[in-house]
Amino acid sequence: MPSPEYENFARHLKPAFDPTDPALVAREKMIAIHPVGCAETTSVEPLELAGIACEWVRVPEASSERSVFFVHGGAFISTGLIHYQQYGQSVSHFVDARVLNFEYRLAPETPFPGALDDTLAVYRAALEKGLDPARTAFMGDSCGGGIALAAMCALRDANDPLPACYVGLTPWFDALQRGDAAVHPRGLDPFVDAAWVRARFRDYAGDHALDDPLLSPLEADLSALPPMFLGVGQIDTTSDDSTRLAARAARAGVQLQLDVTAGVIHGIHGLAGMLPEATAAMERVGDFVRRYIP
Repeated sequence: MPSPEYENFARHLKPAFDPTDPALVAREKMIAIHPVGCAETTSVEPLELAGIACEWVRVPEASSERSVFFVHGGAFISTGLIHYQQYGQSVSHFVDARVLNFEYRLAPETPFPGALDDTLAVYRAALEKGLDPARTAFMGDSCGGGIALAAMCALRDANDPLPACYVGLTPWFDALQRGDAAVHPRGLDPFVDAAWVRARFRDYAGDHALDDPLLSPLEADLSALPPMFLGVGQIDTTSDDSTRLAARAARAGVQLQLDVTAGVIHGIHGLAGMLPEATAAMERVGDFVRRYIP
């Protein structure tokens, strides 16, 4: 049963996005719902890697010996470092790690594979600067979860060092949104619906085929990837991106934990500290990462 706090939160939710919005209108709406900044006690260290603006975010009590390479969400078209400092702060707290955020190029101005290329460039530059892949988790929320998984596949194929594990937080893996939760919605999810997600994938794809495995990682070869955690909300219209990918990963021999929080919506992990369900979900993320990066 959803908590009273969640039920009160959900009562005030109204659909926020229109799938007919052009990308730049959708960008402004996305930016408007994302918080800016973080607590004064949180360390934010700007740096540049591969010519791309980045930040190390760490809460005071977090270890500097465990790292999270974080690919932010924003539907491929919006948000940046300032909008993900608070999320990085939350991840740092729950995972007990420092968190590397970076400012990949956005669609539609820079379509696929721009965001993927930037992700690979930043990771490789971080390795050159001493980032230890065995002490690093790849993580991404929403579209960032899909970009992060695509990047891991590209790194594997290039024989580059892979991270210790991967975490997708309500991740997007299917540009066509063919999962049951997308086709048969299980409740009101004001943050996403299938038509809106398809529109944002088209913004990102440009002239590229939507079934390219590096754009839609549901189509990817998942063999020889590190352990994976997929966290979704039951009402999230993209939740079956994860359930379907979990089945494929299992067939490929990948260790995988599928974590479905009953009765909640897309982006639930970003509400940790506000809602009990979100806090518990992030605690499970932390447990998973520390299992593979003690």
